[in-house]
Amino acid sequence: MQLSAKGVALILALPADSLPIVIHWGADPGQLGDGGLASVERASLAPLATNGVDSRVSVSIVPEGARGWTGTPGVVGHRDDGSGWSPRFQVTSVTWDSRPGRGGYVEVAGSDPIAGLALRVYIELAPAGLVRTRAELTNVGPGRYTLDAVQLALPVPTRAAEVIDMAGRWAKERVPQRRPFTVGTHAREGRHGRTGADAPTLLLAVEKGIDFDRGDAWGIHVAFSGNHRHSAERSFSGERLLFGGELLLPGEIVLDEGGTYRTPWLFGSYGHGLDEVAARFHRHLRARPHHPRGPRPVVMNLWEAVYFDHDLARIIPLVELAAHAGVERFVLDDGWFGSRRDDRSGLGDWVVADSVWGEGRFDELVAAVKSRGMEFGLWFEPEMVNVDSDLARTHPEWVLQVPGRLPVEARHQQVLDLTYPEAFAYIRDSIVSLVRRHGIDYIKWDHNRDLVDAGSTLSGRANVHEQTLAAYRLLDEIRSACPGLEIESCSSGGGRVDLEIVEHTDRVWASDCIDPHERQQIQRWTLQLLPWELIGSHIGAERAHTTQRKSDLGFRAATAIFGSLGIEWDLSEATDEELAQVTDWVSFYKSVRHLIHSGTSIRRSLEGGDLWLTGAVSPDRERALYQVVLRRRHVTWPVGAVRLPGLDAHRSYIVRAAGPGSEAPFDPRVHPEWWGKGVELSGAALGEIGIQIPALDPDHAVTLSVEAT
Repeated sequence: MQLSAKGVALILALPADSLPIVIHWGADPGQLGDGGLASVERASLAPLATNGVDSRVSVSIVPEGARGWTGTPGVVGHRDDGSGWSPRFQVTSVTWDSRPGRGGYVEVAGSDPIAGLALRVYIELAPAGLVRTRAELTNVGPGRYTLDAVQLALPVPTRAAEVIDMAGRWAKERVPQRRPFTVGTHAREGRHGRTGADAPTLLLAVEKGIDFDRGDAWGIHVAFSGNHRHSAERSFSGERLLFGGELLLPGEIVLDEGGTYRTPWLFGSYGHGLDEVAARFHRHLRARPHHPRGPRPVVMNLWEAVYFDHDLARIIPLVELAAHAGVERFVLDDGWFGSRRDDRSGLGDWVVADSVWGEGRFDELVAAVKSRGMEFGLWFEPEMVNVDSDLARTHPEWVLQVPGRLPVEARHQQVLDLTYPEAFAYIRDSIVSLVRRHGIDYIKWDHNRDLVDAGSTLSGRANVHEQTLAAYRLLDEIRSACPGLEIESCSSGGGRVDLEIVEHTDRVWASDCIDPHERQQIQRWTLQLLPWELIGSHIGAERAHTTQRKSDLGFRAATAIFGSLGIEWDLSEATDEELAQVTDWVSFYKSVRHLIHSGTSIRRSLEGGDLWLTGAVSPDRERALYQVVLRRRHVTWPVGAVRLPGLDAHRSYIVRAAGPGSEAPFDPRVHPEWWGKGVELSGAALGEIGIQIPALDPDHAVTLSVEAT
């Protein structure tokens, strides 16, 4: 079977006696010749050159050791008597639908009567050219089956010589790292009970010399917000596979007779260059019926302005300043509820604190926000609880734990067991009641600790899997009960960024670090998975809270407009000049946000990585917005001409300086000759020759507007 979409082909062999085998995943070869698929399949059969089994080893999308594969198996588990540990599935049914040029799917069911297991595998090539696959394993035999893993595998060709993934930590998320694709297994296991600041985000197998615009790349992403596993495996017999699936804790999934386990979605994206790999994810997400359509509102979040110091007399002036600056959504952060005057108590007691907001002051704040034309947002951390809280004192059994001991604390808090029906209902009803009573438009949904020793007092088992699914249900039920409510996924910053959490929320908070120097890197690589409109990006104070680095306001704002813009700064401390600049940047963002949030993303690394180019080109290539940032002082100066890729080679464009500050008087020591009046060039000239840019200082940016004539 051949499926094709957007220049990608997925060619599958569907043998009668085994699960689907991926023959080709990559560039669409078009017509396959007179022999068609049969000839392609024959041409793909390697000789029996190894000192192994006496028949060809077929490595399916769920690899099986029973067929001679000695690498990582797709299904790992056993029955109570030790049997069923090496299944060999025979196909029982195949259904498919192929839409040439627009993708299609195949669904294969198989069973192993001896192991007492049935497996159903779904493989889709989406219209955007993304592969999407998942599996369901059912225990059809007598007794229980303990499942340790179900992993799906996508093969890549031998020219995929290197592996790229991402590392990170709190406030330094999504740091790319690269290594050779050597024999053995490169495994990335996420055991945080959430996606994790150190998650690989994408695991990519790439050609040497890969860049944003060149070289072939194949990337996978496990769409799951709990424990997960990505791995790249190169076998002694030549196969190169990318594996992905949920990481199950010991005894976490035990299937009774008739019980079924469903894997998370495993996404695969192929592209020529890393930008094309990213573009397939962006097109897929933007095609969803529930993808945010309207302009992404400018947010004012109060965390770095007031922290826990909630006082109406202090906050009302910030409301006024926010409205004057053009803010469209005002968000009150942590500290408004229960005994929550710091991070040591009150978490879980979701009632407005009388000591802070008594005598109607909370409603007065909401009214002040809405009377100025802004939406009102509120911070919650629904999955967590302080031991020092009324909730934990009343229901200590609602805390995830190994029976007999509480997990080590993090941020002075524990995790609330959402698999308890009563705990789930309490959180859901508390939030829904507050949203309805106060007219809350937006929730910043935080998740500030890992799930360590995350066991259930109901079952005694590890509980990350069920907790994660319960969190999704909680989000869905709250949104269903509160139409129009938007939710941001925040998790100590960027600790829960994945393709499943964005099915239940409207944007992610990329990092708690809003130092623009760091944010350039964080947002650049978050973009490898998510489009700009889903990535929260805020203008902070001159001195960054997380790094203590000072930055120019123009650089802070220019960095933040490539995302879903917000402000995280005590504007009462800003000068009149700074307030005017913020207002101008907000206005500029509003004029370009549709372009940024619908355009094709462009990234380039120039001058040995000292100079970064970021851009968004409209789908019709009528307009584009580019930003050039000097990250470090370069060894020579000035830098060479900067090419502006992505435009129509046959059209003519006018390039102008854009954004606040671009009207500065012409200075030949700083500005290129064209700067004051703009310059008109063809798309071919801009893409191949480029233009000179101003002589920037490190950690400064220039923004360029490009419009077709």
